[in-house]
Amino acid sequence: MGINSESDVSANLQIGPTDLGMVRLFIDTGKVEIPLDFEPEEAEEIADELRAAATRARVMASKGK
Repeated sequence: MGINSESDVSANLQIGPTDLGMVRLFIDTGKVEIPLDFEPEEAEEIADELRAAATRARVMASKGK
């Protein structure tokens, strides 16, 4: 499955700090729970990547209209 493959899987995403000073992305599909811990600097890099992807997605969506 690639980034452009559709899926029927749904999941809940929670994001927050841990008591150890990490940033946790917690993914729950109902069948699987995936905790992903990142150093604050890594989390900021991920946030930058998310913002950049959102910008590119807006451009792609506006071209499709």
